[in-house]
Amino acid sequence: MSLSMYDASVPALLQGLKGLNTVLAKAAAHAEAKKLDPSALLQARLFPDMFTLVRQVQIATDFAKGAAGRLAGAELPVFEDVETSFEELQARVAKAAAFIEGLQAPAFEGSEMREVSLKRRGETVTFPGKDYLLLQALPNFWFHVTTAYAILRHNGVELSKSDYMGA
Repeated sequence: MSLSMYDASVPALLQGLKGLNTVLAKAAAHAEAKKLDPSALLQARLFPDMFTLVRQVQIATDFAKGAAGRLAGAELPVFEDVETSFEELQARVAKAAAFIEGLQAPAFEGSEMREVSLKRRGETVTFPGKDYLLLQALPNFWFHVTTAYAILRHNGVELSKSDYMGA
């Protein structure tokens, strides 16, 4: 039996979003327990030329909903990038997960060869669905989830691998 595009994408994306939600919840609890201004964590970054925690979460959720939605041929929901609190970021993660959960496996059939076109720096790039998922969407999704985790861990939030993995 071969691996379907649905099986290669949806479970992994949902697991990553679950882990992201967990680390955000732990970060909010950490800020409250330590009497920290939450914005210190929300605006933290690993290096000056990298995105903040807020932006990492926004990009991760955009890749999650974009990957699943494009492969399923669904219209993508638009999320405004206006989050300023842990609660708002967690709501964004929940919206992305709900969108993905609403996609049905049959919509992914044949998507490994379906063309996916994206605008990047003013140019359109096109990939077969399989390449888009495996070489673009999943690596970028996991990069931003991992970076969000790393920002929080670097700033003292007690997190574990099982938090990250969405266990």
